[in-house]
Amino acid sequence: MSASRPTPTAVLVHGAFADAAGWSGVIDRLQRAGVPVLAPPNPLRGLAADAAYIASVAARIDGPVVLVGHSYGGAVITVAGTAENVVGLVYIAAYVPDEGESLGELQGRFPDSPLVSNLEEWSYPTAEGDRATEVTIAEKAFPSVFAADLPEEVTKVLAAAQRPLALGVFAEKAAAAAWKSKPSWALVAGADRAIDPDVERFGAERAAATVVELDGASHAVALSQPEAVARIVIDAVRATG
Repeated sequence: MSASRPTPTAVLVHGAFADAAGWSGVIDRLQRAGVPVLAPPNPLRGLAADAAYIASVAARIDGPVVLVGHSYGGAVITVAGTAENVVGLVYIAAYVPDEGESLGELQGRFPDSPLVSNLEEWSYPTAEGDRATEVTIAEKAFPSVFAADLPEEVTKVLAAAQRPLALGVFAEKAAAAAWKSKPSWALVAGADRAIDPDVERFGAERAAATVVELDGASHAVALSQPEAVARIVIDAVRATG
């Protein structure tokens, strides 16, 4: 990377049913490679609101940013990536929606993944005093759906620590598609049972992303194969910095 241009900061955005701790192995490898990294919380309450929050995180960083999104986090970085200092996007087993497209519409192009039939719905109070619905993965189904390539003792902890996703995000249309103007990279998890790998491939190809596919990788690829995930992030940082 050129000494005259600052190294982009990798901002890692987790998806639904997880938190930023899922990036731990990736963060360690990025730090050892000399890549500045930040893994903020993703609120998981609504696409527009979540994207606005992540865009605000990117905007407070002094220098260029590469946004990295896992799962639903891919939709978030697609919208948040229009922030002026974002120079690249990396999608990890992620949704890559188009402008004006909802996740429900994108997912509806393909057969349902096993995730759909294993979601549990819960009611929660909103800030306005109303009630809304959020979803988690049924505990018994979590290992096979989310993290089939991780040890059972790990998946039990992950299932208990799920971050729920507001159900309304599936109908919310993406207000922008930053991949139309910024370079993109994508990792397709070949054995993903949460997002159909064909959904990941379709979005990545539509975005003209540089694609890496990992056969046998589950949706929890950042935990099961952190070296491969870190490598594609480093590639993006080097290409944009």
